[in-house]
Amino acid sequence: MTSNLYLFDITTEKKQTFLTIDDYLQQALYRSGVKNGIMLVFCPHTTAGITINENADPDVKKDLSLGLDQTFPNKEEYVHMEGNSDGHMKSSLVGASETLIISKGRLILGTWQSLYFCEFDGPRERQFFVKIIEG
Repeated sequence: MTSNLYLFDITTEKKQTFLTIDDYLQQALYRSGVKNGIMLVFCPHTTAGITINENADPDVKKDLSLGLDQTFPNKEEYVHMEGNSDGHMKSSLVGASETLIISKGRLILGTWQSLYFCEFDGPRERQFFVKIIEG
């Protein structure tokens, strides 16, 4: 069983944004040479996350952002001193990782699916990890 770990740097330019990271994942998969296995994508930040969603219509990202803002507004009564409690809540809901299946050298994704790095407290310099396990 072979294992490969990749670290990617990413810059976010807005307080809240969804950045497609498919190209990074394809780069890691190509570099690994793995044909069958799994890929784990992990975000080590408490106000960011990783998710899978539609990439055909850009309005989906706008609706996700609006829905999260309406569900988790940054309320004055929150006591976290950094003032980013909403970002922590959004990150917990979205989650820090996604696991993908690799088959015949390709990621198995639905027709409209892409992976997103989700920023909830930007702009910031961020990182995410990609772990590929052959098997």
